[in-house]
Amino acid sequence: MADWLREAAASIILTVYVQPAAKKTEVAGEHGDALKIRLAAPAIDGRANAALIEFVAQRLALPRSAVVLKSGQKARRKVLAVSGAPADAPRRLLGE
Repeated sequence: MADWLREAAASIILTVYVQPAAKKTEVAGEHGDALKIRLAAPAIDGRANAALIEFVAQRLALPRSAVVLKSGQKARRKVLAVSGAPADAPRRLLGE
């Protein structure tokens, strides 16, 4: 299993490194022990956090309510909890 993904009771925990205000929203590989995600949204008024939650939910085919930002609201390094994630979540997140 990837360093950036851990399994919890009924969810998975993702550690991500975010680059806001990028040209497009995409997964850019790994950044140390985190999954690097570039976001087109700027880091203003929580827009990047909302875009991150939307992007992860879309990649995993889950509702936005299944993805919760646990920590890192104002940091580039964030921790997300995802409820009901599919078994192939790492593959989906990497876009494979």
